[in-house]
Parts: sequence; structure tokens; C-alpha cells
Amino acid sequence: MVSRRFVHFGLRPTHRELPQFVEADVVDGVRQVSLALFTDKHTRICRPLGLAHEQVAEVIAFAQAHIGDEYDLANVIDLARYLWPTPPVPVGWRRRMIALGSGEPTKAICSTLIARAFQSIRYPILPQITKEIAEDADCDGCVREILHIRHHSLFTPRDFDVSPYFAVIKPSLEGGFDHRRLVWGAPGEMA
Repeated sequence: MVSRRFVHFGLRPTHRELPQFVEADVVDGVRQVSLALFTDKHTRICRPLGLAHEQVAEVIAFAQAHIGDEYDLANVIDLARYLWPTPPVPVGWRRRMIALGSGEPTKAICSTLIARAFQSIRYPILPQITKEIAEDADCDGCVREILHIRHHSLFTPRDFDVSPYFAVIKPSLEGGFDHRRLVWGAPGEMA
């Protein structure tokens, strides 16, 4: 089964439809789907914090503009080579060894589409941070952090989960999870 990652961009539902999502599917490419498709799936929502309405509209417009794009299988292969290199090479060399996906702007995988959408409004995901001495006459030796945007093709779904700039919402827990209602096997019985 293919793992599906998606992002809710607040697309307006029509009539009594459930909210709409934009996802990148291996077979169908980038498409808009209903929440009903994920009813029985384990779901986590990574919600960006502090966006203005205009920024939300820009992210939505970016995602909608890419509906119909093809799935970038070359990027998946490159990510695998980047994350699990064989033979092992120093981390600094891995980035130079990969082609960064197809390079075509009309192809995407889930995490690259989401990364590009948020990078289009300069919203951080997991930026690389460098430090430099601040040139401030009132503060001798003060250090400031400079954020650098990572290449969108190097993002994985995990990056949004661990990003300090996204709140992780688990709908099954928000809906009133009660551990006492779970049915457990006999003690000592392993699956």
C-alpha cells in the first residue's frame, strides 16, 4: 500500500461535501479529494501557525495551481538515495550525488508540493540555521540566527511533524479518545 500524505488547504466544500484536500498520488498525480477518502486512515494534521488570511489564500492558490501535475517518482528515488545511501558517503556529499527529482515544475510528491507551497510565502518548515555575530553597538558579542531555505525536494513528511512551526493535531484524539474502550488480547499474548 502506498503511504498517502496530504495537506488540508481549507478548500471550500460545496453543499454538504466534506472539506477538500490536495494530495500527490502515485497513480493519479496531484489531485483534490474529499476528507471521506481518509475516514478509516490514521491521520495527523500539521497546521501552520500565525498565517494571515492572505497567506493562507496564497498557499491554497499555489496548491490548486498544481492540481493535475504528475507524481515525481524520480524525486522519491532521489530521496531514498539521499536518506539511505549505498555505499555510505559523508552527508555533505550526498546532496551533490542526487539529481533532485525530475526537475520538472509539473511533477511533485506530497512533501515537495507542500514545501514549495509554504516556501512561496516564506513560511519556515525546517530551515537550515547559521549564526553570525550581530553588528549591534549596544550588544558586544551578540549572535543572530540566519534562516536558509532548504531545497524543496529534500523534504519528507516527517519534517512537517517535527517542525516547531507547525502544530500537530490528531483528530482521533481531539474527538474524545478513551483508552478504556479499547479491546485488548489476553495478557502475554503477542501479535
